[in-house]
Amino acid sequence: MARLSRSMVACLHSARLALLAILVSGGIVLQILACALYSNWWPMLTVVMYVILPMPLLFFVGNDSSSVMSGGTDGWANFTKFLTGASIVGSIAIPSILKHAGIIGWGALAMELSSFVIFGVAILWFLQMSTQEEYSAF
Repeated sequence: MARLSRSMVACLHSARLALLAILVSGGIVLQILACALYSNWWPMLTVVMYVILPMPLLFFVGNDSSSVMSGGTDGWANFTKFLTGASIVGSIAIPSILKHAGIIGWGALAMELSSFVIFGVAILWFLQMSTQEEYSAF
């Protein structure tokens, strides 16, 4: 396969970033629609978990993201993994508990969980893109 020109590579990278932004925007729209379509704003509780989710990584890991991905015995990395896992479980549990209590309907639950899946795909894609050298700033 022939090497692509620099402008073509820059265009492909811009398209990936644009698609990533569209994924995140789609997740936000689904989150808001789950509340607005059913005139019930209780599903917005999951936004708290989405805000809390990156905090352990920012506070305890910093720039050394390799310690989170490794199987080491670093205490802070393990604490970060625990808090991140608890936030992920909370993001799924809050809409499920609201549905079980009869506060939201099946449609809102489906939109909330699909929003979670879209955010998850966007985060995993961002992590995959950030490990590539073309995207690193330094």
